[in-house]
Amino acid sequence: MKSRLLVLRHAQTAVPDRFHGAESDIGLGDLGLEQARNVADRIAMIEPKAIYSSAMRRARETAQPIASACGLPSTSIAALHERKMGPLSGTPWVESYPIYEETMRRWMSGDLDATHAGGESYAQIRSRVVPEFLAIAARHAEETVVVVAHGVVIRVLITSLVDGLGPEDLRLVPIEFVGIHDLRCDGALWSLVVESADGPAGSSDEK
Repeated sequence: MKSRLLVLRHAQTAVPDRFHGAESDIGLGDLGLEQARNVADRIAMIEPKAIYSSAMRRARETAQPIASACGLPSTSIAALHERKMGPLSGTPWVESYPIYEETMRRWMSGDLDATHAGGESYAQIRSRVVPEFLAIAARHAEETVVVVAHGVVIRVLITSLVDGLGPEDLRLVPIEFVGIHDLRCDGALWSLVVESADGPAGSSDEK
């Protein structure tokens, strides 16, 4: 099975200075809508065969211009939602960042069950996300498809699938808004080609 999945993070939300976990179904802001339109034109040139997204509003609003530019429907998959953040969702980024950062540090050191109260761990995200991506890849063998997801989801996916990467490499996976991660499977091993999006980068995983 040879598959190519173009995985990208959603565009910038309407309130980018706050954490937005799975509990926050916020949409895109004006800049985010522009980012989505711009990336749609670039992706259409690749001629993907299918468009998928998380069922969260910010992902669907990013996927819709891509689907329109490609002349394809966009299919939502509920299990690809952003990390559950519990009480941190909706809080100012500057307030809650130390808690988030401590969890990331523990994941990178190998404690994949670590999380704050109410939040999802690396292991929990991996168990719900990786099977969905593998199912998409199997459904579209020999084809190129687009998947619009979320920052932490993308980092967990890539460090779980790509040969030679692991949780200790989380910070090596860039998560710019609408940044494209070109995941390819040769039938046995997954590899990654990273392309940065044009425009401003996002530093927060759950913004």
